[in-house]
Amino acid sequence: MKNIFFLLFIICLSNICIAQDSIMINDIQSGEKIISLHFTKAKEDSLLGSVRARAKEYDKMHDFSLDNSVPMTMAESSFQPYMDFNKNQLPVKFTIPPGVNLPANKNDLAFYSIPQLASLIKNKKISSVALTKFFIDRLKKYADTLQCVISFTEDIAMKQAAEADKEIAAGKYRGLLHGIPYGLKDLFAVKGTKTTWGANPYRNQVIDKDSYVYTKLKAAGAVLIAKLTLGALAMNDYWFGGRTKNPWNMLEGSSGSSAGSAAATVAGLVPFAIGTETYGSIISPSTVCGATGLRPTFGSISRSGAMTLCWSLDKAGPICRSAEDAAIVFYYLHGTDGLDAAAVNMPFNYTGKKYLSKMKIAYAKNYFGKKDTLGNEYAVLDVFRKAGAKLTPIDFPDSGIYNFDIIGIVLGAESAAAFDEFTRTGLDDKMNRQGKREWPNYFRAGRFIPAVEYINANRHRYVLMQKVNEVIDKYDAIICPTWGGKQAAITNLTGNPAISIPTGFNKKNTPTSITLIGKLYDEATILEIAKDYQDATSWNKMHPPYFR
Repeated sequence: MKNIFFLLFIICLSNICIAQDSIMINDIQSGEKIISLHFTKAKEDSLLGSVRARAKEYDKMHDFSLDNSVPMTMAESSFQPYMDFNKNQLPVKFTIPPGVNLPANKNDLAFYSIPQLASLIKNKKISSVALTKFFIDRLKKYADTLQCVISFTEDIAMKQAAEADKEIAAGKYRGLLHGIPYGLKDLFAVKGTKTTWGANPYRNQVIDKDSYVYTKLKAAGAVLIAKLTLGALAMNDYWFGGRTKNPWNMLEGSSGSSAGSAAATVAGLVPFAIGTETYGSIISPSTVCGATGLRPTFGSISRSGAMTLCWSLDKAGPICRSAEDAAIVFYYLHGTDGLDAAAVNMPFNYTGKKYLSKMKIAYAKNYFGKKDTLGNEYAVLDVFRKAGAKLTPIDFPDSGIYNFDIIGIVLGAESAAAFDEFTRTGLDDKMNRQGKREWPNYFRAGRFIPAVEYINANRHRYVLMQKVNEVIDKYDAIICPTWGGKQAAITNLTGNPAISIPTGFNKKNTPTSITLIGKLYDEATILEIAKDYQDATSWNKMHPPYFR
């Protein structure tokens, strides 16, 4: 019997050794195909020991857990050594319109602008408590229809609204967001709430901290009434409870990943909301739903307390019904708490008005299609010309510059690292959607991106940033069709700000948009140009009939 136990012990010990050293020459040869290299037999023999040794170190590293909030030591920046920026913050004065009254039809209040609501509250024509109850009631009435709410924050909201009324009554008015309700994409942490990231494995997750974005809005006196849906782990519009709908056509989705933020804002369920973008997640749902979405310069707003998907691409920004509203929200948000290594404090010198005749505005003629395009792009150019703008046709710089999928390599590697344990522990099996294009498979594939290729992709990205900014810096804005071309990938990589504004409707009667690209840290100019367009048109003032 003892001999049998001894034999079993030797077999088990042998299996452990085999497991530790199970990487063989044929594995090296298979790996060579993945990294597009071929080594000689002698070189394969030489590197086998190193590959085995590093695999053991990976196993040791996996014994130490890393929370999603732990950053990389390498902080991406939109700054280039040759760049020089104005650092002087001038006074910004937003106008609160006089003579604003409550509407005869109370439902019309749902679509008042932030300045209009601010006028009502400041002049005590409505209390923050009453306004908050009004929007909470609308959310409760339509949330299931749009599938846009993950959790109501009614207790927080009523306390914040009551505090706002108390302060305003005492003469302490904090500014245009004081007492104004809003919704927050549910990847921002707020103490006392669940932060689900829209994903089934995290539907009961509680993060005991307040995100920077929430903290800044709280300091401005804004009132959080709900945490809104996002596509699971910030992809598309499917979350663990369903699919967020487009308020203009509820047989279609809202796009994502800032799905609930765009849908709820356009439907008049919140005056404004906050979204995030890694690669299209503000611009896309804003376009589909007919919102005005601002994707700020990378690093303009600290992301501390927000879910990390991709350290060098994630950005936070406002989703509103007008460029002026977006400017107001961005004014209160921009900056850093020092907890996000990529975030900086840069000035936001918004005036609210630009003389278009004096602006240098280009349009990307290589992205404009035929004259009968369904995107209404040519009509947009006509509006700008009638408003006095002199438009310069240019080729948006991509040919010979963006020759391979840089953003795919960067996003693939970083997202796989951000959700490392999610993949290794099998938590990905709990995701509702398991297709080849969904995150579980994407994260697995990201593990096969070699570190060398990830680093070199970022070096190519550096060259891209230089070449693209040489063009963008010549203009105050570049007008681009939102869809088509490579500008979305390129400008997310370079970090340039963009704003999507509604421009009409297509044959399916769903919204179309145009995108304005700006210089780094110059959100003010593209917001002012967008405001001029919206002052000359009515598209952003149209609202889905079902919610009026």
